Amino acid sequence: MAKGDRLVGVIGGMGPDATIDFMSKVLEKTPAEKDQDHVRMLIEHNPRIPSRQLAMRGDGENPGPVLAAMATRLEASGADFIVMPCNAAHAWREDIVVAVTIPFISIIEASVSKALQNAPDDGAIGVLTTPGCFAAGLYQHALADAKREAVLQTPDELAEAIELIDRIKAGDKSEAVAEGLRLLAERLVSRGAKALIAACTELPLVLKPSMFEVPLISSTDALAEKTVMLALSANPLPEK
Repeated sequence: MAKGDRLVGVIGGMGPDATIDFMSKVLEKTPAEKDQDHVRMLIEHNPRIPSRQLAMRGDGENPGPVLAAMATRLEASGADFIVMPCNAAHAWREDIVVAVTIPFISIIEASVSKALQNAPDDGAIGVLTTPGCFAAGLYQHALADAKREAVLQTPDELAEAIELIDRIKAGDKSEAVAEGLRLLAERLVSRGAKALIAACTELPLVLKPSMFEVPLISSTDALAEKTVMLALSANPLPEK
C-alpha cells in the first residue's frame, strides 16, 4: 500500500496531560526510522474549554461552540481529519461534525472496535469512565450497536472515579490514585466484564494492562492507533 501523508488536526487540552500522552502514543505507534517518517499533527491545546462534567450536569457553560470553533480553525489550517483525545467531549460530537467538511474520527468507535477485537466472543465489556461520559450514554450506545453487553459503574462508583480522575488532572499520579482506580475497575470484572475500556484519557496515565487479568483497552491507545493508520494510509478517509 502506498504511504499517505495526512495532517492530523487535534482538539486538545482535555486535559493537558492526556493530550501530551496521546501525542506520545502516536509517536510510539508510528513505524519511523527518521524524523520525516512521523505523523504530522496540528494541535490546538486549549485547556480553557468549559468543563464537560459541569455542562453534562447543567451547571456549566456549553463546550460545543468552543469545540466547533477549534475544529473550524484546524480545518482552515490544513488538517485532513480531526481527532479529540477526550471521551466525555464526544457528547458534543455533532457540534464539531456540522462545523467542518473533513472527517471527525471518534475515540468511542476506535475504543469499542479495539475492545471487540480483544474481548472473548460475546464477553461483556466493562466501561470505566466519568459521570459526564456515562450520562451522555456514549459507550452504552456504541456497545449496544455492537450487540455487546456493557458492565457499567454505579452512581457511587462514578463519584469515586471522578474524584480520583480530578486528582490526576491536578498532577497526582500516585500509587494510591492508581490503586483506587484499579479497585473500581476490578468491581466491573467481578460483575462479569471480560475486558475493560479505560474510557477517560486520564486513566491510562496511571492504569496499565499488566494490572489486570482481563484485557484493558486504553481509549488513548485506540485513538492513537487509528490516527496513525489514517495519517499514513493512501486509502480514502472514512466519509464525514
